[in-house]
Amino acid sequence: MDHSITFYKNQLEKHIIKVSTLKKQLLTYSLLRLITFLVTGFAIYIVLPNWQTAIATGVLGIAIFIFLLSKYTNKKAKRELHKSLVTINEEELKIASGDFHHRQSGEQFQDPLHFYSLDIDLFGKGSFFQYINRTSSSESESQLANALKANNVSDIENRQEAINELSHKTEWTQLYTATARLIKTETPAHTVINWLKTHKTFIPKPMLFATWLFASISVILLGLAILKVLGISYFGYWIFAGLGITGIYFKKVNILALNADKTKETFRQYASLLLQIENATFTSKVLQSKQQQINSENTKASQIFAEFSKCLDALDNRNNLFGAILGNGYLLLDIRNAYRVEHWISNYADKVDDWFQMVSFFDAYNSLGNYAFNHQTHTYPEISKENVVIDAKGLGHPLLDKTKRINSDLNIHNQEFFIVTGANMAGKSTFLRTVSLHIVMANVGLPVCATSSIYSPVKLITSMRTSDSLTDDSSYFFSELTRLKFIVDAIDKEPYFIILDEILKGTNSTDKAIGSRKFVEKLVAGNATGIIATHDLSLCEISQELNEVKNYYFDAEIVNDELYFDYKFKKGICQNMNASFLLKKMKIVD
Repeated sequence: MDHSITFYKNQLEKHIIKVSTLKKQLLTYSLLRLITFLVTGFAIYIVLPNWQTAIATGVLGIAIFIFLLSKYTNKKAKRELHKSLVTINEEELKIASGDFHHRQSGEQFQDPLHFYSLDIDLFGKGSFFQYINRTSSSESESQLANALKANNVSDIENRQEAINELSHKTEWTQLYTATARLIKTETPAHTVINWLKTHKTFIPKPMLFATWLFASISVILLGLAILKVLGISYFGYWIFAGLGITGIYFKKVNILALNADKTKETFRQYASLLLQIENATFTSKVLQSKQQQINSENTKASQIFAEFSKCLDALDNRNNLFGAILGNGYLLLDIRNAYRVEHWISNYADKVDDWFQMVSFFDAYNSLGNYAFNHQTHTYPEISKENVVIDAKGLGHPLLDKTKRINSDLNIHNQEFFIVTGANMAGKSTFLRTVSLHIVMANVGLPVCATSSIYSPVKLITSMRTSDSLTDDSSYFFSELTRLKFIVDAIDKEPYFIILDEILKGTNSTDKAIGSRKFVEKLVAGNATGIIATHDLSLCEISQELNEVKNYYFDAEIVNDELYFDYKFKKGICQNMNASFLLKKMKIVD
């Protein structure tokens, strides 16, 4: 059994037991809170003729109740975390069995104008993105998608190091993901950031001193009433002064509180994510660099976020009728808490975007580390600057069932161009996507689906899927030409690995043969490297004139009136086609 499967099963069992234990503890704390409430109420009733003792009893009861509530809240948060971990491990076991097509497909990241994202099943139903994505927010999803689309050929070894390190910290990455999934974002991160950057303060600094002075007077009046120096009525009427002062800022505090209520949970959870990043020990350059960006302030980012979360919580307490009337009437709490929120915004609003980015970065990279953990038999390409572009042994497509997958060897050097022929369904298109995905994964820093790979980094560009556009009034053939022009313009600026699948499908066979030949000749003359798959055997004749062109094929055989494919990548030209056989076999024609 795979090590990853064993790990997920063990983790699943452990977290299920923990959820059960915490559930029992929550029931105990709920019962204790009920008992405290009843006992406090009964005690106040007994001592009520003495109002001073009644107040003291009520304060003690409330203190005990709040303590139990705090314990209950903490236990509930832990239970939710472990429930999230249960879900994560259940999902991993499902995905390992091939059940992942219900997950986020990333279809929104498909781009027909991109170098390759539309052609190679990178996004969409059954895509590579759908298979590897474990992110917990739209921002993290975008970071992961951008990493796959980056076509970045620099610092690959540093990214390999970072992904490999995360693949050995699976418990940490799971805890991070579970915590991130608990973030209930009513408002997108960019909206939160925009609010912080555009907020205009309205509580003047002297008002903070005024709130403490007012609260001190309130305490003195209450003390004098208890000592019977002044009548309790003085303390009672003082509340109206506090409510009057609070009313001056009432509307603006309401708006601030509304925004605070939408974001407080986000900041609380982000604080815990930042704390996990800060407390982790990383050795790879990329992860250390990101960690240092978080710790650039004198105070840790997690503490700064936690402080803001407390400020937002305090402001949110105004929704409690008891706190709103007494708190504002005697302590001016709305003004004091609003000032604390605004003070935080003034100090840190311009840094929040960077911290949010760091949280999303680790969320996205955890998906890459998770993929590496799940595929420990895959190999990190050896980065080379030699003439070879890809020298891969046992190369296969990572989304195919490994028990049925047929792997091939590929050795292609710089400025070589392969023409691949083969019967329908023999494996040409799958092979092209396999090679494309090898390049994309290698550039990202992921291990590739091969037993070994030597790789000289190169950017990828493809033309495999083209569609006409009714809205743009463009024909299929014109769309093909536009794509080929895009390729020609791109390779004029820098080297690319070009992958083409049956180009010029939108014209007649004679015109297609002539055009395809001229296009391949142009690519070879421009020192291009790549692969083209075609049914046109005449295109293979170019190899007789150009040493850079090599012919390869996928075979098909008819054995006992049945079509047989071996899906092997072989040198030479395909001689067996199967269209007419299939037409007869399926009784479409006689």
